[in-house]
Amino acid sequence: MEHAIYLVTLVGTALVVAAAFSSLIAFRFGAPLLLLFLCIGLATGTDGLGIHFDNARIAYFAGSLALAVILFDSGFGTPLNALRQAAGPALSLATFGVLVTTGLFGAAAHYLLHLTWLESFLLGAAVASTDAAAVFFLLRAGEINLRERVRSTLEVESGTNDPIAIFLTITLVEVIAAHANPETNVLVTSLFLGFLLNMGLGAIVGVLGGLAIVRLVDRLNLDHGLLPIFVLTLSLMVFAAAGAIGGSGFLAVYIAGLIAGNSDIRAVTILKRFQDGMSWLAQIIMFLILGLFATPSQFPAIMVPAVLLGLFLMFVARPIAVWLCLVPFRLPRPEVAFVSWVGLRGAVSILLAITPLLGGLENGRVIFNTAFIIVLVSLVIQGWTVGPLARRLGLIVPARLGPLDKVELELPGSAHHELLAYRVAHGSPVARGERIPRWARPSLVLRDGRSMRFQDMGRLAAGDQVYIFVPDRYPRLLDKLFASRAVVDPEDADFFGAFAVDPARSAAELEVAYGPGLTDAEQQLTVGALVTARLGGHAEYADRVLLGPIELIVRDVDDKGKITGLGLSFEPTAPVARVPVFLSAGEIGDRLSAFIRNWRKPTETRADEARVDETPTPEPAPEKAAPGN
Repeated sequence: MEHAIYLVTLVGTALVVAAAFSSLIAFRFGAPLLLLFLCIGLATGTDGLGIHFDNARIAYFAGSLALAVILFDSGFGTPLNALRQAAGPALSLATFGVLVTTGLFGAAAHYLLHLTWLESFLLGAAVASTDAAAVFFLLRAGEINLRERVRSTLEVESGTNDPIAIFLTITLVEVIAAHANPETNVLVTSLFLGFLLNMGLGAIVGVLGGLAIVRLVDRLNLDHGLLPIFVLTLSLMVFAAAGAIGGSGFLAVYIAGLIAGNSDIRAVTILKRFQDGMSWLAQIIMFLILGLFATPSQFPAIMVPAVLLGLFLMFVARPIAVWLCLVPFRLPRPEVAFVSWVGLRGAVSILLAITPLLGGLENGRVIFNTAFIIVLVSLVIQGWTVGPLARRLGLIVPARLGPLDKVELELPGSAHHELLAYRVAHGSPVARGERIPRWARPSLVLRDGRSMRFQDMGRLAAGDQVYIFVPDRYPRLLDKLFASRAVVDPEDADFFGAFAVDPARSAAELEVAYGPGLTDAEQQLTVGALVTARLGGHAEYADRVLLGPIELIVRDVDDKGKITGLGLSFEPTAPVARVPVFLSAGEIGDRLSAFIRNWRKPTETRADEARVDETPTPEPAPEKAAPGN
């Protein structure tokens, strides 16, 4: 028995270490990290090194707890401004989008796998949710500075669509396991009412749980080493409490993290670091267990239809669902196309595919193996093309800040203040003599191994380390002051226009100088207000507005979304986005319109030529007789 404990511990820790080392490979080559984790699990499983693991209940239990930890961390790290910015599109994708994807994919699965309709929709529900971890790892590994609106939409969607997919999957498993064959209207009504109850209870428990976590952390004077464990345990209690009363525990834990992360919770820096590490560990454990549970020798029997279904999901079901969900929000065509493509399937899809095995369904293993292959296809094809597609669609913008060396320190007993340590970078504003604002109180400066008061140091120099005492939720101004200049790629040298324009200047001056054709009402606005109005009321870093012969580019916005910097270009410098036709319904419509016009044009030309040929030639007029004849 003792020997078995050592052996299991050795194998388990070796797998985790191997997965951690694989992240170096992923960062180096931009490979999907989830794919590496799954491959490690497959390589050590039954058909690999021979580790036999087929306990579906343990796999589902461990995966559910890991997913709860990941969702809490996801909510904790989602700022409210991102939620406000992307709430409409993301929630539409997370609700209506999941249903549309489930329906379209289920119809294809019914004919390719010859499953019953309910089993086909069950498989569709299992693969309907996206995997945030894989997407954002690829964005970070490729150092992709994606537009905030697109990033926020993907982040919020991935955090909110899991509970809905889980509800659909579990409900369909229960219906099939009960050997029920309800009528369509009865099934839809039951799903709708059950959905409202499940999500409603989950949301209520999540809100109450999030508020309770914040209150307990502030009231209890726990040791800093115990505090992160206390918060993690409370988040799992919220998850379990919501599930115990029939609500969505996954929605509850996400909302609890959202509330806790956007409140004035104590020791937020320590909590973020701990949860980031726990989230990594949860992902590694969940992916490894799911890889161990799979049996690759069973894959060839369904390989062809599973791969076809994976392609159908990427090229048909997901793009149609995204287009239908985002039509009311009038997002630019490149952004819709990118959201359509970045619908990577991951561990949640595999985890949900275990539920048919738990329910004892006859085709449970077929559903699980199909979902596993679909996830592999998605990661291989979509995972390696996220960065190139973002560049092709023109969704990458230059970095706002250059290198920044900052450390956040927690102060004992301080609930609303932070101590930041900045290292002055060469070429940063403070190194060039910019003053530090009054609300920030520099307390200590380290230079050449000597510590001195800030008041005695004079002008800061590159290499100095400055300790600043600031209120919590400090503005981003300090980061801008201490960051070096961002390295601008030669291709982006003209990205922000030829020269700067003061957003507070009157728009009437633009009309006088360049004649862009502004209305009388627009001429009464400031240039910043004009750009914001043209952008639909919300301006974002790197947004562009074409005004006749000139183009205005947003160089910077403040914390409240107000434009603080504009650039002017005399020629549109934004790259023309070449949207893949299958990712955009608008692109398909344009292609069809062009085809119809080109098809009708020769026909009309031939008709015009025929009419000319059929027109009788007029007879020449008789010559008049000369006078006197």
